[in-house]
Amino acid sequence: MPGTRRAGGISKRCECRGPDTKRLGAKCPELSKRSHGKYQLRQELPANAAGERKTFRRTGYTTSKDAQGDLDKVRSILDLVEDDDPHRGHQISDLLTQVMRDRAPIPDAGEVKRRLTGGVALDSAMTVGEWLDAWVTAKKTKRRTTSSYASHIRVHLEPGLGHYRLDRLNIGHVQAFFDAIDDQNEVAKAENAARREQEARCKWRPGTKGGRPSREVSERLTAERAKLAAMSPYRLITGPATKQRIRATLRAALNGAIRKQLIIFNPAEWIELESGKRPKAKLWTKQHVEHWERTGEKPSPVMVWTPEQLGAFLDEAESSRLYSFFHLIAFRGLRRGEGVGQDWRNVDLDAGLITPAKALVVDNWEVFEDDPKTEESTSTIALDSLNVAVLRDHRKRQLAERDEWNRYAAGERAKGKDVPGWVDTGKVWAEPDGTWLHPEKVSDEFRRIYKRVGLPPINLRDLRHLAATLTHAGGGDIFAVKKVLRHSTIQLTGDTYTELLEDVDRDIAEKAAGLVPRARRAPAEESLAGEPAADDEDDDQAGDDLEAE
Repeated sequence: MPGTRRAGGISKRCECRGPDTKRLGAKCPELSKRSHGKYQLRQELPANAAGERKTFRRTGYTTSKDAQGDLDKVRSILDLVEDDDPHRGHQISDLLTQVMRDRAPIPDAGEVKRRLTGGVALDSAMTVGEWLDAWVTAKKTKRRTTSSYASHIRVHLEPGLGHYRLDRLNIGHVQAFFDAIDDQNEVAKAENAARREQEARCKWRPGTKGGRPSREVSERLTAERAKLAAMSPYRLITGPATKQRIRATLRAALNGAIRKQLIIFNPAEWIELESGKRPKAKLWTKQHVEHWERTGEKPSPVMVWTPEQLGAFLDEAESSRLYSFFHLIAFRGLRRGEGVGQDWRNVDLDAGLITPAKALVVDNWEVFEDDPKTEESTSTIALDSLNVAVLRDHRKRQLAERDEWNRYAAGERAKGKDVPGWVDTGKVWAEPDGTWLHPEKVSDEFRRIYKRVGLPPINLRDLRHLAATLTHAGGGDIFAVKKVLRHSTIQLTGDTYTELLEDVDRDIAEKAAGLVPRARRAPAEESLAGEPAADDEDDDQAGDDLEAE
């Protein structure tokens, strides 16, 4: 902009003012002094959207060097104006006019260029929260993925970081945000423990003769229950894996801001967090069950029933119309969404094969159909003969439900009611009218059944872990488990799903011990039965002799 650059410069003038606050000008008695006055800059600006031309002025500089420095900044911004883009000239004119009015610092030309490129208003001090909202709105990822991003932003990132200027967010801000989550976790753990203890004080257990509590006991229980009502409800802990996912959301959003040239550095890349490793699955052994009954704490976020516990559950579930669903997941490891999304056309009962090609996914209770989680998820898996038989029985039951519903609908229509006939969605598991089965209804039924049996709690997805354990216990190696669960990598399978059954683990240990030849060895049957072997008798006698001494 050579023409505009010439329409400006630096000058010096008196800034002294009289009692009426007006500049004295030529009347100033100090005017004759060479050092008197302040430097000012003046620079003509391009026309604004209304066609008006304004001049950028700023005064009060002590030295010409300071004035020249700011003038250079203004001219660097004006260099961004392009002759073939009048709108950009309007934006820059409005920006510098606002800076002049507000006596604000002159922005860096590089920052102005980034905002112009990113389509951000030049006079907007965009916050992290504003950018996160704009970023997630424009995302083109899968619906559930986008919803996960939005949840992290709404629950964690906007309350914790949303108020910061996007271009001023630094490592310290982000690290303090995650440290605050740790502090909140500690408070939540303490409050949860206190509530659990208070709940224990609110319970009354009758004696062997039964009966009602005494008046004194009733008054105490009433007081304890009032204390419980005043306490904070249970709160979820934001665990290491969740924090890693929150950081991943922030990192992706800030990388998007870098691509828009709104920022040049991503502080989320340099934050130290504890590892978000997948938790190891643990069996509900007798010891773990006792601990849970005593404290209410699960030994691991991922708990797996023993074969005996699974058998008790399946025995109780036989009367449920979803029995075949639970049976298939427990032995073949389908995910919940894959199960309710399974189509009959992808089930070959004669060949004993099933292909999970679609999944029903929940987003804020709304159900939609989507492709399975990964490409490997659509792999075909084999069905055992028992699952084939269970699915054949289920098919007969579903056809009977279809006929029953159509008779019901016909009867209702005869009464003048608008009741549609059975909907053929092609799903293996559906509502009695044939429509999609909501995944949460499956989970609700699962919880009702295991609570009736009195089994320790697991999530429906933990049946998938149990399928991995049973596959391994049945002789399958880690690759067989990976194939059944359709994982993308063998490492994922090994890190999460290979918890051995106690009996299998003990059998492996016994076989390993038997590989080493020994001159003298006690019979395994006697050792396991608790009877001392011949060699052990000498040791026992030696111990008795020491005690006698």
